[in-house]
Amino acid sequence: MTHVVGIADMKISNREEDLLITYALGSCLGVAAYDPVARIGALLHTMLPSSEMDPNKAMINPYMFVDTGVQSMLEELFKLGARRERLVIKVAGGACMNGKNGDFFQIGKRNFLMLREVLSRHGISLKSYDVGGNFPRTMALEVGSGRVMVKVWGVSKEL
Repeated sequence: MTHVVGIADMKISNREEDLLITYALGSCLGVAAYDPVARIGALLHTMLPSSEMDPNKAMINPYMFVDTGVQSMLEELFKLGARRERLVIKVAGGACMNGKNGDFFQIGKRNFLMLREVLSRHGISLKSYDVGGNFPRTMALEVGSGRVMVKVWGVSKEL
């Protein structure tokens, strides 16, 4: 079954037939996490780097922010039996959708930097990533295999 992950959303599954997919990753990050032993996967579509900019929104929807979104995703994975030392993390997005001269706030870049900081705090390494550029991406996680696919301009590749 296909589960669409919206903006500021996260889906988690331990059903091998499930596909988790998110569309239109611009400056947002798609964060796929997979435990190959427990066969549990999660896909997060997060928008902004730090919940400090609006703690009230972060309490209502932690997935809006990289720091609280990744933390919440990890907690949900651990509840279902995933183990920190087995997690495979792959990321896509973090683009500059306004061109180099129009990216004053550098949201995509800041999202990626925050992600690396949060993962480091948890002792989790990043397996692979496809970030930057100035184009949108679609990202999908196959729960049964742990494969992560990224599609840009109609061309898919495994991450």
